[in-house]
Amino acid sequence: MSNSFARYGWGSSFPEFIEEKPIKIREQLENFVSDASNSQVRAWDQSIRPLQHEVREILANIEVSKQYSTILEYELPMESRRTDAILLVDDTVVVIEFKGKEKASQADIDQTAAYARDLSCYHRSCWNRRTEPLLVLVRANGYIGCECGVHIMGPDYIDTHVSDLSPSNRMGIINSSEFLEADAYCPMPTIVQAARELMISGKVRPIHRARAATEPALEKVNEIIKDAALRKERRLILLTGVPGSGKTLVGLQAVHARYLDDLIVSRENEVTNNVPAVFLSGNGPLVQVLQYELRAAGGGGRTFVRGVKDYVKRYSGRADLTPPEHVLVFDEAQRAFDAEQVAAKHKSTPGFTGGKSEPEHFIDFAERIPEWCVVIGLIGGGQEIHVGEEGGLGQWCRAIEGAKEPSRWGVHLPEHVKENFKASKVSYVIENELNLDKEIRFHLATDLHRLVEQILDKERPSTNLILAQSMEKNGYHLRISRDLSVAKKYLKERYAENADARYGLIASAKDKDLVHFGVPNDFQSTKRVKFGPWFGDDEGTPGRLSCRHLEDCITEFGAQGLELDAALLAWGTDLLIKNGNWCNDNARGYLKKAHVKDPFQLRLNAYRVLLTRGRDGSVVYVPQLKELDDTFKYLTKSGFKIIKS
Repeated sequence: MSNSFARYGWGSSFPEFIEEKPIKIREQLENFVSDASNSQVRAWDQSIRPLQHEVREILANIEVSKQYSTILEYELPMESRRTDAILLVDDTVVVIEFKGKEKASQADIDQTAAYARDLSCYHRSCWNRRTEPLLVLVRANGYIGCECGVHIMGPDYIDTHVSDLSPSNRMGIINSSEFLEADAYCPMPTIVQAARELMISGKVRPIHRARAATEPALEKVNEIIKDAALRKERRLILLTGVPGSGKTLVGLQAVHARYLDDLIVSRENEVTNNVPAVFLSGNGPLVQVLQYELRAAGGGGRTFVRGVKDYVKRYSGRADLTPPEHVLVFDEAQRAFDAEQVAAKHKSTPGFTGGKSEPEHFIDFAERIPEWCVVIGLIGGGQEIHVGEEGGLGQWCRAIEGAKEPSRWGVHLPEHVKENFKASKVSYVIENELNLDKEIRFHLATDLHRLVEQILDKERPSTNLILAQSMEKNGYHLRISRDLSVAKKYLKERYAENADARYGLIASAKDKDLVHFGVPNDFQSTKRVKFGPWFGDDEGTPGRLSCRHLEDCITEFGAQGLELDAALLAWGTDLLIKNGNWCNDNARGYLKKAHVKDPFQLRLNAYRVLLTRGRDGSVVYVPQLKELDDTFKYLTKSGFKIIKS
């Protein structure tokens, strides 16, 4: 089989596979994996011959199996992970992970499940087909059991299991050449990956699931922008979405749309930088991470994304300055600072005059732009965690009301946020395409936000458990331990073969007790963390700044708006179950108490952020404190599975 499509070590039909000498197959794998360790070579020697024997048994039992295929060391395109073996059996993709041991760890099981989940989710040949994950323990025998959807067995049982598979939907035998096409597997990019792709190529890889979920919103945004330019009008677009639904992805794509270059209005006596749009974020860590990742593109990455604070500082102090862009994208617009917090942040800015919220400032900046402009607010929900962020969407309505030319403004928003504008004279149009209600960040586990809401609403554990079990079947793993070393060991083992994966230690900023249990979430420790290297560096990068070391901790302020493959969340005493309800009595206080409207809600929001950072799952560490016993019990009954030491 030609190796000109995807990258893999061995690919052949079943008959060809059993006829080749094991040493020849191993040599071909070594040529493919040039840096294979001695332990990797031993693993191949332990698995090739048994797999050949099992395939021979399948051939003896199933006539049509001559058309089946074997693929070894298949490297998932755009990733560094490689599956040990894939058997294309009738219309089923059998994914095999070999482990040279007698007993399986939770990390082994979850790693195997993730391969099957990602192929189901992002591989064209696997859509609407069954993927069957097998964890094969080389030192075991027979069928051991099924856990988290993964079948655990010794090598001798592979043929029996495969022979017992009946066609899942009779779509016909999978063509190996089509399976191995380079563009057949296209995973959902992280925010950083999407930004990098947009910078390099001007577009993001076409993801089947993401396109179906976000394309209507992007098309509507583009339609409104073009109409505003044609009619020479000003528009405010409010794009809402649940966490992980692709709001930022839509915003990034809107900013980089090529057609915007043709809509720029030339300005007399002014040098324009020909940038039609800008992506602005009040999330300092997100800005740092994107700029760190994109520093090679020039300008230290600052030409790609800018901070809201810097933008307000530049244009609020100089009424004669006009932004060069026509489209301003404001990320997490529901968290915009109120007038009091803006004044506190910019009191030292020369020429700054207080009295305006961030939305009011942005409407003012937009009105300076000649002929037309569009302000796009990307709106999440329940993630207001900073002082001054509790003003809500009503601030945007008041900003339009107070504009110099309010009649020139049109507002586009989805049905469920119109209450913020109903009592106003501001003109608005309902556009239900502007609501993203499906999670795409979390692969096939599309109910994470719902589960987190139920947990924080103190829903019955039995109700939470049903949802958690459904997510488990789709490959989203909720794990828990009262031993920090066990939690860390699980993650290191789980991602040992995936150098690109990012997992890190996170915790609430308002907890006072975690520092005594090896979690450095205190102000001075978290202040020293460099977010760019923490999220971006490989484990072997000098300085040990990478999140993969599980040494430095970030809080909700560093994690919000960014994502990890898995998060190790250290649960603090600032939000615990007490007398059957959530309680924040032990939380650190706020320096400016008068500015905080509801400190309990801010704690709930903080844990909402922390519980939704992992794309593959979350591992919760609950210290051995008596006051956290009820919290631990509630989380385990709600579906968090205890990691066995």
